[in-house]
Amino acid sequence: MKVYQIDYDLRKKRDYQALYERIQSYSNWCRPLESTWIISTTQSAAQVRDYLAAVMDGDDGLLVTRLEGEAAWQNLDPKVSAHLKRQLETEAA
Repeated sequence: MKVYQIDYDLRKKRDYQALYERIQSYSNWCRPLESTWIISTTQSAAQVRDYLAAVMDGDDGLLVTRLEGEAAWQNLDPKVSAHLKRQLETEAA
């Protein structure tokens, strides 16, 4: 499975619930920061983008970035840190 970081900026309407439901439909996800999620999937970055963009407004920003192995963070919830560590170790293997 590939690990992706999803960052977004909902500008006018700010329909977070529809976006959250889409992200949480992936079987493996976590939310380390307010507007950042991490998912694991077999989809490509473009497929993830298209799936999420379907519930976003045309002026909203969306960035889907593949993560591979190395990362650093600070002051995240310990459960989120453990989840990220497991996912990135799996991706690097």
